[in-house]
Amino acid sequence: MPSDIKFLSIKSLIIWVVMAITTLSLILSSGVNLYSQISTYRQTLQKDVVIYADMIGRGAIEPMIRDQGSAQDENLKTLVASELIENVHIYKMTGQSKPDFFASYNKKGIAPVNPKLEQVNTLNQPKTVQGAVEVIRPICVIEDCENDDILGYVYLRASADTLEDLITQSIWTTISVLVICLLICFFLTLKLQNAITTPIDILVKLVQRISRQRDYSSRAEMHGFRELDILGGAFNNMLQRTQEHMERQTEAEAEQVKLNLSLEEKVQQRTMALKEANSELIQTLEKLHQFQRQMVQNEKMASLGDMVAGVAHEVNTPIGLGVTASTMMLDRLSDMRRSFEDKTLKASSLSKFIAEGEENLNIIYRNLNRAAELISSFKQVAVDQSSENNRIFSFSKLMDEILMSMRPKLRKVNHQINVHCAPDLVVESKAGPINQVMINLIMNSIIHGFEDIDKGQIDITIEFMDDTKICIEFKDNGKGIPEHLRKRIFDPFVTTKRGQGGSGLGMHLVYNLVTQALNGSISIVSEVDQGVQFRILFPVKKVDINKVPNGSFM
Repeated sequence: MPSDIKFLSIKSLIIWVVMAITTLSLILSSGVNLYSQISTYRQTLQKDVVIYADMIGRGAIEPMIRDQGSAQDENLKTLVASELIENVHIYKMTGQSKPDFFASYNKKGIAPVNPKLEQVNTLNQPKTVQGAVEVIRPICVIEDCENDDILGYVYLRASADTLEDLITQSIWTTISVLVICLLICFFLTLKLQNAITTPIDILVKLVQRISRQRDYSSRAEMHGFRELDILGGAFNNMLQRTQEHMERQTEAEAEQVKLNLSLEEKVQQRTMALKEANSELIQTLEKLHQFQRQMVQNEKMASLGDMVAGVAHEVNTPIGLGVTASTMMLDRLSDMRRSFEDKTLKASSLSKFIAEGEENLNIIYRNLNRAAELISSFKQVAVDQSSENNRIFSFSKLMDEILMSMRPKLRKVNHQINVHCAPDLVVESKAGPINQVMINLIMNSIIHGFEDIDKGQIDITIEFMDDTKICIEFKDNGKGIPEHLRKRIFDPFVTTKRGQGGSGLGMHLVYNLVTQALNGSISIVSEVDQGVQFRILFPVKKVDINKVPNGSFM
């Protein structure tokens, strides 16, 4: 664990939390109480000032009625006994808008104050101004008098020193009580902290000692706290189980040592046996690969042999017709020779011979030319199948040669093959692997895809992609391939014609030719009864047909 991590102590946490809560509570309660006391002191002082002002006003009614200002001055001197009152001014209404001075009292050592009759409305209720309380009260004969019934006004100014002394005393008393309560709370918190943390410290020290010494026979003590006793009991149970586990582990380790001694010899024996088995397996795998390569080569040769037989059969027809026509021509020529030698040759016979000769020669020419085309196509296809060298060729003509070489097999079925390829698509690539791939795909569709289908359709689309790759899309509308077979379609020896002449190497051969010989990729998309689609991509070198000499490519 990183050394810079700071741990919070439970001791300090308890002290800080308790003291914070107590301090906040005391400050709030003391503040509320102090504010209440100060408000009460201020309200009491203001009430006293109002009472004094009203009493002085009632006492000045009779002297004001008799207009005895000096007598009122004598009456006001009795206010000397009050330490609260500093200045008293009495004003009498004389019918003018502004009242006249009538009598006054000024406490000894206190200077008189200026009249504040303009503040009659604002000083109707007592106000504290500059350490003194001021109030102006009207003098009326009756209570709740109106302006016309007012005889005059009493201005009274009282000292607020008593209020300030009371406020100061209350503040100091509150602070003293707050400090004493905090000290008592701190002392009680320390006691509580010690009572809680001491058992925890003992348990922590026990855990540390067990961690260092691995002495699992120690047990935690009970301290009378419910939660701590539950924790201690659970810890003791854990120690008990750990001790039992360690004892069992020690016994198991001793048995393991004994077992290891006996197993080392067995492991050596098994290792030797495994090496021998691996050696045999490698040899078997090499033989299997050799057998697989041989089977693939046999598949190639079988395909070529099958093509040879088909082309031989195809070539036999035009050659047979040529032989028949030439034999007939020889017989007619022999008849003409005898007629010429016997001098019995007629013009009509000569004309008929010439017509028949032209017809037979045309037959011989057409059939020999057809045989030559078949042999040339077969020769090119056979050379391509046995060669993997690059050459320049027209893709459309290559497909024509492939289909012509497969004509003997295609004549036996009614399936339609459509090739979509631009006639000016000329590339430099390996024609042999392409030839073998297309033949295998077509035969795979005929044998497997169009089984029990009288007339199927194959679409072959060839086009350039990015001017560096050829894309061949091979589609048929046959039976499709089941999912379990589609996942293994390119594996060797996978076939649905096992025991019926199928070797299972056709699609494996296609995969090897595309990925290895053409350095490309092949993918398949197929569902049952939805046909099959192969997509083949491989790099080629594009050739401009205008820059290639005539006859330099097939």
